[in-house]
Amino acid sequence: MHPRREAVPFAFVAETDRFRSNVTPPARQRPGLSEIAGRTLIGLTVVAGLVGSLLFGMPALQAGPQAGHAQQSEASQGR
Repeated sequence: MHPRREAVPFAFVAETDRFRSNVTPPARQRPGLSEIAGRTLIGLTVVAGLVGSLLFGMPALQAGPQAGHAQQSEASQGR
């Protein structure tokens, strides 16, 4: 026993693609001065955090010959 399916005409399916609603969405409110200032402060805080992490992280990422040389000289002096 198969469930009974009704045939849907192709013209009806194609017609749904062209359907446009006649209801207009509400107008967007313009952001106030305090909202613009808040968004700007949040953006500046994020950018400052990224720049600060780069400034503090760059010396740790640089493999300088001084650090490796100091360890080798301490080990060679111990022998």
